[in-house]
Amino acid sequence: MTVTGVQWQEYLAGLDYPVSREDLVRWGQENGASTQMLQMLRALPVEEFESPAELQDALGTVT
Repeated sequence: MTVTGVQWQEYLAGLDYPVSREDLVRWGQENGASTQMLQMLRALPVEEFESPAELQDALGTVT
């Protein structure tokens, strides 16, 4: 199963930025992210994201 951009947008709605990769993984664990989503969050190449657009761009590199 591939995680789509829309799924990410819906799933990550409500996050406060900037947000760290570690906080994203924690958010995912606390909110029932799939194993695939958690793996993608852990694989992000950047340690902190300033905006949803920056996070979305980074997620595009690990899909």
